[in-house]
Amino acid sequence: MEIPAPALLQAFGGHRPDTLPVWFMRQAGRSLPEYRKLREGVGMLDSCLRPELAAEITLQPVRRHGVDAAILFSDIVVPLRLAGVDVEIVPGVGPVVAEPVRTRSDVDRLVAHRPGDTSPVAEAIRIVLDELGDATPLIGFAGAPFTLAAYLVEGRPSRDHLAARGLMHSDPETWRRLMNWTADVTGEFLRAQVLAGARAAQLFDSWAGSLSLADYQAHAAPYSARALARIEDLDVPRVHFGTGTGELLVAMRDAGADVVGVDYRIPLDEANRRLGGRTPLQGNIDPALLTAPWPVLEAHVRDVVERGRSAPGHVVNLGHGVPPTTDPAVLTRVVELVHSL
Repeated sequence: MEIPAPALLQAFGGHRPDTLPVWFMRQAGRSLPEYRKLREGVGMLDSCLRPELAAEITLQPVRRHGVDAAILFSDIVVPLRLAGVDVEIVPGVGPVVAEPVRTRSDVDRLVAHRPGDTSPVAEAIRIVLDELGDATPLIGFAGAPFTLAAYLVEGRPSRDHLAARGLMHSDPETWRRLMNWTADVTGEFLRAQVLAGARAAQLFDSWAGSLSLADYQAHAAPYSARALARIEDLDVPRVHFGTGTGELLVAMRDAGADVVGVDYRIPLDEANRRLGGRTPLQGNIDPALLTAPWPVLEAHVRDVVERGRSAPGHVVNLGHGVPPTTDPAVLTRVVELVHSL
């Protein structure tokens, strides 16, 4: 008798499994006391590249919440660190690049860096898979080329990404070279995770929502497509998610995604309508409601699930990541509710 595929992979494939699958972006992280204890005295990027530590953090939310997928504990800028870029995660700030990339000569220096050694990541995945087995799939994760480029140009998180958008228009050729490099670095990072055993892959575009549709189509989408193409031959579902991207959903799907992640700003039935009713969706519980009274949150989760029924497949998730102040017991309760529906 053939064993059915895990519910997550069925839903990513556009089917409706018996149990509605759910996992949470940033499920492995600051909301868990066991995570905070494990990370004491260890920098963020260092923790991502210590195989035993990264594996244990990846597994913690699966054990605690009973979610339908693990996602590799990593960070958007890990591929930059592996490629030799001087970048750190500064507490309370986020990724900070020591030497921002803003001129043609800066890009010349950057593109001399080649994708680095991903063996620590592969080893972490091996440890994770030894515990997960076949029942719970592991999702690989990488930042989209535009988001990586935005960090490189701005040097740190930015609200409007004026420097990045300015370079995009003032020197298109330099922008093209920068984006080709970020696409190749992050695409190779995704590929390494899938080759090591990840059964799906998510490209996360934190800052694409700062772009108009025209700018996204001309100056960002082709490079997301280039990154996603690096795993096209590996037969795994490709998920494309961004924040503030309600107007970009079709372009994100057309960049090579099998599944489109939807943030909390647009209802799932409207997202499905815009995508023509033929694309599996992931999302989109509002993270802010995780602190609301349970009846409010329950009603919201039920509404998300009901609106998601319009799509050919639906994986319940948040419309962004788990806030660090979230009570872990609430996440466990949400998983139980989703599975009951």
